[in-house]
Amino acid sequence: MRITSKGQVTIPLPFRERFGLHPGTEITFTAEHGQLFIRHQKHSGDDFDKWLAQATGSANTDQTTDEIMAETRGED
Repeated sequence: MRITSKGQVTIPLPFRERFGLHPGTEITFTAEHGQLFIRHQKHSGDDFDKWLAQATGSANTDQTTDEIMAETRGED
């Protein structure tokens, strides 16, 4: 594999499929012990933020927090 004059390389298809590297996927380069590593940039925080925005205000009840806690703990 060769690096182009623009510093580009092609990641072979088996690696792209194995590691879920699709167009638009963000990656990072790191150097460790004299070796270069390409790492898939995870965005779990973004997914959580989207879920939280959708879930906010979705629990509608007439119970108080103390009543809900007593119910979930099995208190009488």
